[in-house]
Amino acid sequence: MLEGYSILGWIVVGGLAGALAKFIMPGRDPGGCIVTILLGVAGALVAGFIGKAVGWYDEGDGAGFIAAVLGALLILLVYRLLVRRR
Repeated sequence: MLEGYSILGWIVVGGLAGALAKFIMPGRDPGGCIVTILLGVAGALVAGFIGKAVGWYDEGDGAGFIAAVLGALLILLVYRLLVRRR
């Protein structure tokens, strides 16, 4: 999904996906707007990578918005598990 977007599209979709992920999984997480946008963009990249690895996406296909949110939730979960162990 994100492959056809411009930089502004990545920022908007990343911000929405990151904000929705933080809303679904509330708690003490770092950052403000920039970190939320990066979380959403990274979530889309993770979802696209996992989707291609298991055969859900073909080469050149990008993750959709829901997959981006799920990827961002996965990143938040891993972050919280790592922070909790310290």
